[in-house]
Amino acid sequence: MNFVPLALYAAAFVAYGWHFARRAPAVGRSATTILVAAVLAHTFVIGMETMESGQVPVGDATSAISMFVWLLAVSYLYTEVTTDERAMGVFILPLLVALQAIPAFRPADVVRASLLRGPLFGIHVSSLLLAYASFALACVIGITYVLLFKEIKAKHLGFFYARLPSLQVLDKMNQRAIVFGWIFLTVGILAGAAFAFQTRALPGSADVPQVQAMSLADPKIMAALVCWAVYSFELFAARRIGWGGRRAAYLSAVGFAIVLLNFVPISYFFTKSHNF
Repeated sequence: MNFVPLALYAAAFVAYGWHFARRAPAVGRSATTILVAAVLAHTFVIGMETMESGQVPVGDATSAISMFVWLLAVSYLYTEVTTDERAMGVFILPLLVALQAIPAFRPADVVRASLLRGPLFGIHVSSLLLAYASFALACVIGITYVLLFKEIKAKHLGFFYARLPSLQVLDKMNQRAIVFGWIFLTVGILAGAAFAFQTRALPGSADVPQVQAMSLADPKIMAALVCWAVYSFELFAARRIGWGGRRAAYLSAVGFAIVLLNFVPISYFFTKSHNF
């Protein structure tokens, strides 16, 4: 079922690319319409998986990636509708297509472990996914900021200058996305710590014995903490020492690179105690 959202995301990417190159209003509206259809189809898929497993499908890495793609698409659509700005769609959609290809070609295992149904686990996962979606937006905004900055610095006002918001607007959007993401990242980490502490006090579980083996040495936990440190530095220290604008955009890219590292290779290949 995940192939349908993937195909629609890919079609939306083509439409947004055409709109970005030609700036045709009709093409832009078509791109938005296709993306809305992709989100609706993805919502249906997630709903079906929820009914099948009896819980929101976030109990393994593949399901979490699918949920992240859906959240990022919804977040971007909200940003587009409220600002009437479609320029960033061509940068967001490649990420959606690349990540949605994972659940499309590697279906998730159905997870029904009772330990993964509690409120702490739900808060932990949902908060982290919201944070990662916000950081993805911040990264894309940062990339567009750098592209526009370089064009202005070269005194060659052309392709990006005619298509992107001003540097001031992009900088504010970047900072707001990071603040939102940092709040939810902090909540997610604290909820995860409380969940792990609560689980350690329980008798061993045949469903998820790896939960009780979690520690700070787990690559997934370590990467999340490093990510939190990077965004904390950007929020509370970077601008005070003059690291605003372009440097803040680079920090956003670095932070989201850690998110992607944690989300895909670490989740699948480098962790045994935290594979959900």
